[in-house]
Amino acid sequence: MVINMTTFKRDFKFDDKIMEKISKNIKKYRLKAGITQEQLALDIGKSYDFTRRLEFKKGEIGCSINTLYRISIVLDTRIDKFFE
Repeated sequence: MVINMTTFKRDFKFDDKIMEKISKNIKKYRLKAGITQEQLALDIGKSYDFTRRLEFKKGEIGCSINTLYRISIVLDTRIDKFFE
């Protein structure tokens, strides 16, 4: 017996500027922690250019959840704070 389920498009409100928000919050919490972009890059295993662009480009480049997790550990900031 096959059950035919109807699917339909549901409406969700997605924040189109979420990466910009995350980028700004990374910079905010990095400055609060008193560390440089270079130090953050070293601590998370990325290049200085990556951390610079992550903050400077304000969301034009993204990062993986793994990288965001590492940033949250280094900055001693809960990961959800980057989404506020």
